[in-house]
Amino acid sequence: MAIGIDPTIDFAFKKLLGSPKHTTITVHFINAVLEGSPRITSVEFLDPILGRESKGDKLSILDVRAQDDHGRWLNIEMQTRLPVGFRERLTYYVASLYVGQLGEGEEYTTLRPAISICVLDRLLFPGVPDLHLDFRLQNARTGLVLTDNLQIHLLELPKYNLGSESIVEATALEKWIYFFRYAAKLTPTEIAGHLTDPVFTEAAGVLEMIARTPREKRFYEARLKMERDERAKLEYAKIEGRGEGLAEGLAEGLAEGIEKGIEKGEFFGRIRLLEQLLGRPESTSSELAKLSIDQLSELANRLQTQLRERR
Repeated sequence: MAIGIDPTIDFAFKKLLGSPKHTTITVHFINAVLEGSPRITSVEFLDPILGRESKGDKLSILDVRAQDDHGRWLNIEMQTRLPVGFRERLTYYVASLYVGQLGEGEEYTTLRPAISICVLDRLLFPGVPDLHLDFRLQNARTGLVLTDNLQIHLLELPKYNLGSESIVEATALEKWIYFFRYAAKLTPTEIAGHLTDPVFTEAAGVLEMIARTPREKRFYEARLKMERDERAKLEYAKIEGRGEGLAEGLAEGLAEGIEKGIEKGEFFGRIRLLEQLLGRPESTSSELAKLSIDQLSELANRLQTQLRERR
């Protein structure tokens, strides 16, 4: 029987990569992403998950923060959607990891690299074929790297196109992408057959534990439902917003009006969703229609910031 636990759901993801009981899995995954340069042998979690799981946990605690045996600070997260201001948030997180290391009176030379690894179940860069994107501070013209101390690694799961017949010769990172995409539909025996490294057998065991433990399964299903509900709200808001924007544009009777109406309509949906998540009364169409596109964008960014600070 298939395991039936999706490792991309935040509860399962953090159990998999954020547990002090399974640091072997985390070490293997990080080495696969960073390609062993330098290779790490241990991690220390800065926010251990033990005793912190509940149905009411905020999505923000799914981040796995750790420090490796080379002193590098790491943040690992899973995203099944692309929230407003996502690129800015990625930058903020890795910068916070970096700046947060320096105490009063300490020298800048004591700063260690801060690395953010984000597994994406959506395409942030659909026009780029690479499933692993490695961002650092470098010269845009020559590629000359100023420093490796700030790194953001994106793994875009939908770009993976290898089948099980090719997985034997795949890289360690490709094997992890395969695991994230297909583990829920496979049995532990099938996983061990396709992914022969013992670490994947251990990883499958973590998912099995969630499936077989009633308390863990309840937490997992609660998070799964929450993610599905949020995705449904977002899709509904987009459809509603586009419809209202199109209606407004058509009323103006101009091609430019239609284009602006659709753009404003998308902001309508985004703002209302953020207001829902913040527990505020939703703005009416007439209230939002009075705002310019720049004002709508500013309002959406402000609400997103408030939501992030609350979490």
